Amino acid sequence: MNKRLFNFFSKVTMCAIVSLTTLSGCQKSESQTFAWPLATASPENTVTQIYAEEFAKEVEQLSDGRMKIEVFPNSTLGGDRDLLESCADGDIPFVVQNTAPQVAFMQDLAVFDLPCLFESIDELRMRIDDPNFSSIVSDTYTNGGYHLLGIADQGFRVMSTNKKVSTLNDFKGQKIRTMENPYHLAFWKGLGAAPTPMSFSEVYIGLQQNSIDAQENPYEVIVSNRLYEQQDYVVETNHLPHLITLIVNDDFYQNLSLEDRKIMDEAAKKATLVARQKSDERISEKIAEIEKSGTEIVKVSPELNAEIQEASSGVYSSIQNAIDPKIYQAYTQGNLK
Repeated sequence: MNKRLFNFFSKVTMCAIVSLTTLSGCQKSESQTFAWPLATASPENTVTQIYAEEFAKEVEQLSDGRMKIEVFPNSTLGGDRDLLESCADGDIPFVVQNTAPQVAFMQDLAVFDLPCLFESIDELRMRIDDPNFSSIVSDTYTNGGYHLLGIADQGFRVMSTNKKVSTLNDFKGQKIRTMENPYHLAFWKGLGAAPTPMSFSEVYIGLQQNSIDAQENPYEVIVSNRLYEQQDYVVETNHLPHLITLIVNDDFYQNLSLEDRKIMDEAAKKATLVARQKSDERISEKIAEIEKSGTEIVKVSPELNAEIQEASSGVYSSIQNAIDPKIYQAYTQGNLK
């Protein structure tokens, strides 16, 4: 257990925190003494936080105040990897986070790293909600020790840069900061760029000092961290969806009564819809803020999008060979050019 978790749980025992049910031998009780923790590694002013708080609110309302959840944002209880491990171990029941760090724990989730597959966020959401795909991806989480309650998003990831991108050749040589994910690195290399993994805390200074030329993130991250101040263009590559999952320790979930599981499911469903709606609203606001600053939004033509997908064919082959064929087929059906 990491230091932050130790300090947190030294104040209240796990039997008290989870007095309604059990994670590892605690006795069941008729009332919940303390709120169950839900942890994120994201700041408060994000869709991730909205998702987490909305879920907590719905659980309390639907249970008539019988079940309570407290949200701990901004890596209070640990970073993404810490939270995943703690959730799997049963130390933290609930976690809300992006799918990217989960690939190291559940390889089949690399399916979400397939680039430029969907033309709109609505099309993506339809695929996420498709019963066949939903069932397969839920099984992936169950096999990892989690129960998937819902998937929201922050729209697509886009590129910010000081060079206007109109053709495939315009990506060539651009030193772009990416997450340390092999499929993300391979995607940008396929476009001729020079992907550079870097701690996110260093990105603004890196752009300011020209040690990197570009970066990629959803609009919300670009605006909340004012990255557009150091960039002339935001290019709507829409290369990957920025998905946000709401997960719970599977043993915790299964030990709830049928009634309480239904409450969790309904609360998650409502929270997912709210988070998606808020994401759409906030993206429009973020775009307006960027344009007001003088930074230009560049739309990617269908022709260039097709070229980008063709240039990233190696990523498709790598992911297809690494994951269960069923999840690959369910996610890509009808969308491969």
